[in-house]
Amino acid sequence: MEKDDIHQRLHPAHWKTAKGYANGVMAEGRAIFVGGQIGWNADQVFESEAFVDQVRQALKNIVAILSEADAGPEHLTRLTWYITDKREYLANLKGLGEAYRSVLGKHFPAMTMVQVVALVEDAAKVEIEATAVLPYARSTW
Repeated sequence: MEKDDIHQRLHPAHWKTAKGYANGVMAEGRAIFVGGQIGWNADQVFESEAFVDQVRQALKNIVAILSEADAGPEHLTRLTWYITDKREYLANLKGLGEAYRSVLGKHFPAMTMVQVVALVEDAAKVEIEATAVLPYARSTW
């Protein structure tokens, strides 16, 4: 169990350390739910077909939505990734790690990844939905 000012990570002491994600997160405050974000920009244009670039843009989109509630990546408690090609994900782990850290830093909420047959936007290779918790003291609602 690891605690910071916002969350408490839930990880049984006798379990092997999680790789790149938290097994569980407990937080108290106002919940923010971000619908699936894909790798297009604010004008709904894909600037790249590359998987890593699309992940980076989807994460930037999540951060932009969080900022509307005066929240940031440190408030994320859960990310659910939908990818169209597991092999492409595995082939790009280093670039994905760099893209992730460049947008979200070293904050690792509970995460799940699912391979899907397709996404609604044909050019999309990834869709990420997010849940964040803004502590009551910081909430502007």
